[in-house]
Amino acid sequence: MEQAGFNQSMVNIVASLRRAAAEYKPRRMSDQTEFSPVETIAPGAAPGDLGNLLLLCDHASNAVPPDVGDLGIAHQDMARHIAWDVGARGVTLGLADRLGAGAVMSCFSRLVIDPNRGERDPTILMKLYDGTIIEGNRHAGPEEKARRVEAYWRPYHTAITTAVDAIEAEGRPAIISIHSFTPYLKDGVQRPWHIGLLWDRDDRIKVPLFDLLQAEPDLVVGDNQPYSGQLGGDSMWTHATSRGIPHVLIEIRNDLIETPDGQAAWADRLAPMFRTVLAGLGLAGKP
Repeated sequence: MEQAGFNQSMVNIVASLRRAAAEYKPRRMSDQTEFSPVETIAPGAAPGDLGNLLLLCDHASNAVPPDVGDLGIAHQDMARHIAWDVGARGVTLGLADRLGAGAVMSCFSRLVIDPNRGERDPTILMKLYDGTIIEGNRHAGPEEKARRVEAYWRPYHTAITTAVDAIEAEGRPAIISIHSFTPYLKDGVQRPWHIGLLWDRDDRIKVPLFDLLQAEPDLVVGDNQPYSGQLGGDSMWTHATSRGIPHVLIEIRNDLIETPDGQAAWADRLAPMFRTVLAGLGLAGKP
């Protein structure tokens, strides 16, 4: 990219982040009984609905439950990617609506406990993230970590298992997880991808979906970029790889989906591709 273009892109990204911080309103829960760690969408029942597809959104929310208290970081930090995957929930909801698919989404910030990490992963409870010290986690010991696992991490994964089991009781499930990533690394290096597909041992969904995305002239598509999908114990490994279920994790650049319009546009774009890919695998209908 030419320097002038690069500089303008940086200006646009910074302005975008400032808008997000200004518009961010933390969720307030006045009573713990009002808070649920997981949000579920039931699969549709109409003809053409993909009731055998389960959508996941591990980092759908930046909410901090009242029993965790103040994490001690700036308002602006809670609006950015260290707390959640910006735009991912909106895309997930849009896809569920367009496809009649079920969905399971977290309702707590990954700074509380990361639902996309294995229970024994040392990064499941972050004390330093992308240069920001998480003050509320600095002194969280094994007991507090175990408490958060039981209160938030485990109900989320139990909901996924329940949803997958229900699909398997009637047919063959498929799982697609929706995430987002930042346009730039912290050192200012631009990430070239608009979307990336993460996978490990199972490429049944990845290969045909990658081909469809690459055929789009305006997209740069990452293959296990900007991250690797080979993370043992994560949501995909736990609920798909270990069970032999076709799956893929999708990463969308978050400046493309920070607004409702962007989220709707990507749901519109991806939904027919998902239908095509699942039809090719014989998974296009309800279970």
